[in-house]
Amino acid sequence: MVEARATEAQANIGVVGLAVMGSNLARNLASRAGNTVAVFNRSHEKTDTLLSEHPEAHFVGTTTYAEFAASLTKPRAALIMVQAGAGTDAVIDELVKVFEPGDIIVDGGNSLFTDTIRREKAVRETGINFVGAGISGGEEGALRGPSIMPGGSDESWVTLGPILESIAAVVDGEPCVTHVGHDGAGHFVKMIHNGIEYADMQLIGEAYDLIRRGTGKSPTEIADIFAEWNTGELESYLIEITAEVLRQVDTSTGKPLVDMILDQAGSKGTGVWTVQTALDLGIPVSGIAEAVFARSVSSKPAQRAAAAALPGPTASPVEDVDGFIEGVRQALYASKVIAYSQGFDAIVAGAEQYDWDIKKGEIAKIWRGGCIIRARFLNRITEAYAEDPSLVSLVTAPFFTDVVAKAQDSWRNVVADAAHAGIPAPVFASSLAYYDSLRADRLPAALTQGQRDFFGAHTYKRIDKEGVFHTLWSGDRTEIETEGSGH
Repeated sequence: MVEARATEAQANIGVVGLAVMGSNLARNLASRAGNTVAVFNRSHEKTDTLLSEHPEAHFVGTTTYAEFAASLTKPRAALIMVQAGAGTDAVIDELVKVFEPGDIIVDGGNSLFTDTIRREKAVRETGINFVGAGISGGEEGALRGPSIMPGGSDESWVTLGPILESIAAVVDGEPCVTHVGHDGAGHFVKMIHNGIEYADMQLIGEAYDLIRRGTGKSPTEIADIFAEWNTGELESYLIEITAEVLRQVDTSTGKPLVDMILDQAGSKGTGVWTVQTALDLGIPVSGIAEAVFARSVSSKPAQRAAAAALPGPTASPVEDVDGFIEGVRQALYASKVIAYSQGFDAIVAGAEQYDWDIKKGEIAKIWRGGCIIRARFLNRITEAYAEDPSLVSLVTAPFFTDVVAKAQDSWRNVVADAAHAGIPAPVFASSLAYYDSLRADRLPAALTQGQRDFFGAHTYKRIDKEGVFHTLWSGDRTEIETEGSGH
């Protein structure tokens, strides 16, 4: 351990990394009764700026890791808010030098959950607790109340719980934070949250595109539609801000800002991680995957330019405008249900794979406020898992079954209309295909298994008797029972 210079221990929580998210979280923490916050940044200027701009806050400024550690009451707790990857590892290495067994290091960045598992295992060997905490809500949420998804040990939660509850968003008197599970569970759930966010955003984009191209309405008129939707069952943060974005006028041209923004969507990787992890777990998250691919397609200008002259259909104007818009609304709601259903399937599979005790209803509850995907119908998800904790698929819960049953005719019509008009709606379409795949009594996977057995002797199972079988395709085509897996 490094010998720290004499510093009075007075802060009950510390923040390392004072970029926008870190400084806002530090301000949030310091504004809550009972919290005094030690702050440290590699560039001391950011520390000085934070302290000078907010003299009213209960901050303790520090200039070295040793001074930072000495300013914290025991057990020490430090929240790291630096760029994921090597930067996080570097800060952890420095804190381990000045912390003691029983202290707590919290990574609040967007780290890959497998990195969190690795880090927790390594740090645990020193006797120090390591917590991966997913934090959602962006800059505003960090300052005013985010949704927080901490993993880590039970011991660390005893200290961290009250602190995190003091800064989290509050819905119906309940803070939007819960102990998700051990080691990487918190960052895993945050990753799935972001995957659902990808699907949700793409669905909203598809709804906007269909209405605009199908009816010719202006962005301002469509903003009014989204604002109206936000008063009903689709009420959510993303619907709310969509209306705001569509109303914005570009000051330099006088045109809608959305028409002046380059149509190439970026990403920071969490959507890709969600899809890659789901593939490893064998969980279909087709809506999330198509949302990721949609961003990829948008960011390929050379291919798009080359394909611009390819033939497509001639779209006919929509005759029943109000009916079409209502159909898009219902398709959006149904597809949104599928996105959440797929996301929770991935959470269940991850919990089984990594031995995490994740309570699905609690996750839905803490997503009701603070986070990007906060929405009215998350209450219904909490209720669904409360009624049946072993629910096989969210879409089969009575409430959501009823939602999709009422929406499915419109959903099918919208997907068909999009195809006929040549308007891309990949997440609407893939969500419907997933729904129909779940409800099908037979799938063409039987033919796939037959093909696999033909070219690779991969074997198959039968519907009428136990065992694993192989047809002698290159011989007399008789069937034999084998020791294979049938997969």
